[in-house]
Amino acid sequence: MKYLFIVQGEGRGHMTQAISLRNMLAQNGHEVTSVIIGKSSKREIPSFFFEKIRTKVHPVNSPNFVVGKKNKRIKIAKSIIINLLHFRRYLKSLRQIKSVVKDEKPDVIINFYDLLGGLFYFFNNPKIPFYCIGHQYLLNHSEFPFPKGHKFDRFLLKINTLITSFRADKFLALSFRQMENQPKKKIYVVPPLLRDSVLELEPRNEGFIHGYMLNQGYAKEIMDWHKSHVGTKVYFFWDKKEADEETVIHKNLVFHKINDVKFLDYMSRCKAYASTAGFESICEAMYLGKPIMMVPTEGHFEQKCNAIDAKISGAGIWSDEFDLTKLLNYIPNHSTDNSVFKKWVDSAEQKFLAHLNHE
Repeated sequence: MKYLFIVQGEGRGHMTQAISLRNMLAQNGHEVTSVIIGKSSKREIPSFFFEKIRTKVHPVNSPNFVVGKKNKRIKIAKSIIINLLHFRRYLKSLRQIKSVVKDEKPDVIINFYDLLGGLFYFFNNPKIPFYCIGHQYLLNHSEFPFPKGHKFDRFLLKINTLITSFRADKFLALSFRQMENQPKKKIYVVPPLLRDSVLELEPRNEGFIHGYMLNQGYAKEIMDWHKSHVGTKVYFFWDKKEADEETVIHKNLVFHKINDVKFLDYMSRCKAYASTAGFESICEAMYLGKPIMMVPTEGHFEQKCNAIDAKISGAGIWSDEFDLTKLLNYIPNHSTDNSVFKKWVDSAEQKFLAHLNHE
């Protein structure tokens, strides 16, 4: 079968999920003919994605979150307004998608939570099965543990999720743990899509804290904390566009430009992991048995949901700020038994192939 992917290019998770699924399909005789990836002027699509996806890549302009002056807080209302003002730019992107679909005639289109995927189906309604993959689709599950309050944020997140999935035939909802499917809602709960390069790692503890931040504004919090903890080795990764490969603040505090091989190497060797609360890297740390502290990006309600869900699933703790003392204090109390989670992850190939072999 021939598959076409549409991938959100913000953060790292959707890209690594796409790489994992592409490999899984290829190993079972299928083909991913092309990948359309959303880009923006604020972020650089990491080189590892072009290297590892091993098929044609079509970058197109896609709606993106707007962040505040300190490069930390996500401005939801402003994001909506700015993206509406640039809608003509996105119409061009939709025409590009239509052209690729016409040329390649895929059997199935899979969307990794990019708004353009849903908008393409809304305006064109192609007679091609449309599947949506992401942890975000679990938020429509009746048993998902939302944080209290945040009614307006919850409404906006549901609207965003709806736009990504207009006319979807099936939602493959990535989850930290097993939950019941809800076929009436087209929701099928599936394991995280971790790549073989993660599953093959041998975890060990070399005594440093590893981390990732979605927005570069959190660097100041980490630097401020480290001034009074200079003996603690801390290595963070970011996708700051203009940054050098390594930004050395102190011999024990280094910021690395996102590099997938290096990132996973550090993940395997760290004693604990601190991150803004995206889904994918939390799963990688859980698979390797690392204690985790999650710091939801300010204004990013979805990440607050992720953090609560991950804590329930035994990942670790969450915090409003990068106070790494909380993580250091938590490490002795972390449960090292991750066998249930590993078994769930290891069942991914069987479950995804059953859902994606469209007849």
